[in-house]
Amino acid sequence: MGFRKKHLDKSACTASMTAVKDALYVLNGKWKLPLIVSLQEGPLRFNEIQKALEDITPKILSKELKELELNEFVVRKVFPTKPVTVTYELTPYSETLDDVITELRNWGLQHRERLVASRRSEPLVVES
Repeated sequence: MGFRKKHLDKSACTASMTAVKDALYVLNGKWKLPLIVSLQEGPLRFNEIQKALEDITPKILSKELKELELNEFVVRKVFPTKPVTVTYELTPYSETLDDVITELRNWGLQHRERLVASRRSEPLVVES
């Protein structure tokens, strides 16, 4: 909660908001960060990524991979095998998201624990 401790002047606040908007524009949607996480162990083929992400459709996966490629987070490699082999892997630039992903993971774990704990403490309502 460190960002709340100091108040920013209007121009600093606007610059901060613009930076957050830019980040959200690049990483928008529910699939970009999970897709990046799925590739952290190494290159994967399209079907392997789809299996790792479970509920993503091929059309959406294709769109997300193209956008990540345009933003230099993922590289598509084509190998001249028969049939052609295509893999996707993270670029060195994608490592700039490591701290963001770690913090989101930590917050997500903490949030889930909080919700589970609050549900345990709620009295059960029994309707008759």
